[in-house]
Amino acid sequence: MKKSFRPISQVPIQTAAQSIKSRRSLQQNFSQHLQSALDVKTSALTVSKHAQMRLDQRNITIDSERWAKVEEKIGEARKLGVKDSLVLLQDAALIVSAKNNTVITAMDRDEASSQIFTNINGTIILDH
Repeated sequence: MKKSFRPISQVPIQTAAQSIKSRRSLQQNFSQHLQSALDVKTSALTVSKHAQMRLDQRNITIDSERWAKVEEKIGEARKLGVKDSLVLLQDAALIVSAKNNTVITAMDRDEASSQIFTNINGTIILDH
């Protein structure tokens, strides 16, 4: 009885140099993908349904210039390790998850003055 041997797969054998090169390429692709995901994440605040409902109920409007300033400050806070922040504007108070880049809730400043805020580790004051 004659035994025959067949290759298990048709994939060519890689040399060590080829293997290292392909791993580096994968690492670079992953790094680029991760960085682009982080860039998108830090670009704009998302307003949760709850926060949007509160903004509408309380007739709070925030112009694009102030939103841009809030986004900028939240980005700075995130770099400092802030996860959840109280953002005080001239006429509104926002609770923002810097980690998720999401406005969680909103209230006017009068209402905020009688509240106790818990589970935040940063405050941003933008009165002007």
